[in-house]
Amino acid sequence: MTYKIVKSASFLGNLEQVAAVRTQAANCLSNIAQTLSQSQKDAKSGSLEVQREIEDMTIASENLRQGRFRLLVLGDMKRGKSTFLNALLGEKLLPSDVNPCTALLTVLRYGTDKQVTLHFNDGKPPKKLDFKTFKREYTIDPGEAKQYEQEQKSAFPDIDYAVVEYPLPLLQQGVEIVDSPGLNDTEARNELSLGYINNCHAILFVLRSTQPCTLGERRYLENYIKDRGLTVFFLVNAWDQVRESLIDPDDPEEIEEAEYKLRRVFKSNLAEYCQVEGHDFYDERVFEVSALDALRKRLKDADADLEGTGFPKFLDGLGTFLTQERAVSELRQARTLARQGNDRIGEAIDVRVSLLDRDVDQLRESIAAVEPEFEQLTSIRDRFREEIRNLRDSKAQTVADSFRSYVLNLEHTFESDFLRYQPNLNVMDVLDGNRRRHFEDSLKQTFEQYINDKIADWSLEAEREIDRGFKELSQLAARYGDDYAKVTDTMTEKLTGQVRTKNLDSVDENNAPSWAAWAMGLVSLASGKLAGAALAQAGFNWKNILLNMMAVVGIGGAITMLSGIVLGPITLMLIGLGVGALQMDSARKKLMDATKQELVKYLPQIAREQWQPVYDAVKECFDAYEREVGDRIDDDINSRKGELENLVKQKERFEIDREAEVARLQRLGTDVSDRVAQLEVVYREFLAMAD
Repeated sequence: MTYKIVKSASFLGNLEQVAAVRTQAANCLSNIAQTLSQSQKDAKSGSLEVQREIEDMTIASENLRQGRFRLLVLGDMKRGKSTFLNALLGEKLLPSDVNPCTALLTVLRYGTDKQVTLHFNDGKPPKKLDFKTFKREYTIDPGEAKQYEQEQKSAFPDIDYAVVEYPLPLLQQGVEIVDSPGLNDTEARNELSLGYINNCHAILFVLRSTQPCTLGERRYLENYIKDRGLTVFFLVNAWDQVRESLIDPDDPEEIEEAEYKLRRVFKSNLAEYCQVEGHDFYDERVFEVSALDALRKRLKDADADLEGTGFPKFLDGLGTFLTQERAVSELRQARTLARQGNDRIGEAIDVRVSLLDRDVDQLRESIAAVEPEFEQLTSIRDRFREEIRNLRDSKAQTVADSFRSYVLNLEHTFESDFLRYQPNLNVMDVLDGNRRRHFEDSLKQTFEQYINDKIADWSLEAEREIDRGFKELSQLAARYGDDYAKVTDTMTEKLTGQVRTKNLDSVDENNAPSWAAWAMGLVSLASGKLAGAALAQAGFNWKNILLNMMAVVGIGGAITMLSGIVLGPITLMLIGLGVGALQMDSARKKLMDATKQELVKYLPQIAREQWQPVYDAVKECFDAYEREVGDRIDDDINSRKGELENLVKQKERFEIDREAEVARLQRLGTDVSDRVAQLEVVYREFLAMAD
């Protein structure tokens, strides 16, 4: 891939273009929704019952209009994360020596005034602060942050997250930056991190050239990033320090050799996390940057091209993702909704116009004639629901059984797995009371890390199993949607006496009923608000449902029970061994054996007690899907029935001016078609611009 030098102004310009296109698409959808809403009020022959279409297009329009490119920044302490963020923003917004974001999840968002809003998790209303007060009262230094981490405590336990509003151009173009509290091995923090990860459009993972991939970073990548289908940009910061660390920083050969060796180290550690469906995206996802140098340049000149800092190449890659890949996906969904709405309106208008000439008795006969088709639609709904439930029960059983087997198998893999976690043991750790307590704390912490990592390893396989289930449901939705469309086509032919030709060029996205498009994952209609400790899901996100259910049902509790009970008496037992310097190897072996022995006592209990919670968590993922699918199918069936019944009621009440009503309906059809055509032009012009 060839990279061009991108100035910050150019990057912002591209984002501004995308924001303008999204606004155009949003206006098209909202205009269609408003046209349909007005037609409901003006209808003389009864409502066409298109409320679901109005709601879906209104939500999609609002999402486009307020849509954000949400970037999650991850990184351990002393990686230059704050300096990088300041360079990206073009202003020294976050202090790099003491970072409030170490303690809080902080969302950087555009606002005309500099202010901070704290959101609490104990029911208290949000609290607004000025920027100076926030920095003073909610800042902790790195040493204090490390202590909280070691003690597994939160610096501000009553605060859910903070929203920092700032009038910066980058944020004004819809970019929202989520600055996480940092990498952490505690179960509660990792659950929150997964919530952030699932709801951001891209992850910016900050590393440091002088500390190539620590064990903690590798563990986090392996357990929480790998194979989750995430777009991750790796930023190797402080690349300029590679040269500064050399004996002769002006020797080009020495610089080249040092950089070559370092690149090999990073590639060996990161390459596996840059594989997407068998394709290698390493060069498009890993960037060498010098954040401090970039920040200095941007503070002097906001439009500096940043050449030599690594930022142009990074901004190009990020810009391609944000302004093309992500934006095209959103606009395609808008077009799909508009096309489907247009087809549904056109079908309803054709039926209404054909039935206007019939009297009440003839209308009742027409309705009776399509009753078999309504029964077929209900049957399709019931059969699809049954398929969902069968698959639900199968996957819940499979995943719960896999958890039980996995937990019980820890006995057989413990010695080899725990070896890399076990802290060093020496004589004084056992004999000295203070050092023994410190060792016990270290042992407990590393044991919890071991348990966390093993559960994370299992959860990844569980996610793969559930994902396979939803891919199967997507295929079933396409099949049932096709059957459903054939029945509705038959209904239309019966009611109008003629075959209606569809003007669509994509079978999957447009011929499917709107409920099937949702069930196939072609459209996402959830809002993008912050909710609770995690960011609200975009569309149907079963991973968030699973994550929340796991937190509620007590998987974390199982870990706490193990780490809290298993490790208490182990080092006290070692004192009784009378270990000396020559016996430490034996003591380490006894420590491993004792830890394993205690662990094994609780594994059957964990496997037994947690089977049902795991089963229920997986079941809820599919139940939530079934509820939404069922509601959408019911809405479609009821709206079709309602359209016919509304006409009968109007005919019973008064004489309808057929000519005027036909003219109104035709204007409605033309207005909606024109709006859809406008959206088509917006979509195609954007594709041409992106190419």
